[in-house]
Amino acid sequence: MSFWKIFLNSIKLPSKNAMFKLNRVGMDFTLFYMFILLFIVSIPALVERIANPAGIGLEMNHIFTVIYFFIFYYLPMTLIVLGCISFVASIGTFIAKLMQRKLRYAIIWKLISFTTTIPLLVYTVISFVYSVSTIYLLLALTFCIILLIIMISQYPKRRIRS
Repeated sequence: MSFWKIFLNSIKLPSKNAMFKLNRVGMDFTLFYMFILLFIVSIPALVERIANPAGIGLEMNHIFTVIYFFIFYYLPMTLIVLGCISFVASIGTFIAKLMQRKLRYAIIWKLISFTTTIPLLVYTVISFVYSVSTIYLLLALTFCIILLIIMISQYPKRRIRS
């Protein structure tokens, strides 16, 4: 599945059809999609860093500023976002067990990573214009958890074997 189709299906979530199409996406495509999405999210901060250098950035060449940015902004941000996705996926696994649904951690991890598409793109657009507060992150987390609960409820229940 191409990244464009992955993007379009992740925009359509929590639709059942999009959810099952995204289920068939491999974990390698999911991670690469997340890296691309997080790169797009970091563009406003990179533009800000290049346009308004401060501190060490005043004395650096633009190429070194970009390298410095990716080492000290993009990589930590990626680790934090992937850690948050993993944490929310573990909560989702617990919710799936409470709702008696047939879901594994890996499927929930993929679903929650695709639900972050809309909040991250909205964050990117807003951050070009305004400074975004941390309240937005809580709203985005709430949005992702609500979508996750809706998606978990669409999966079939476990069959009880006698």
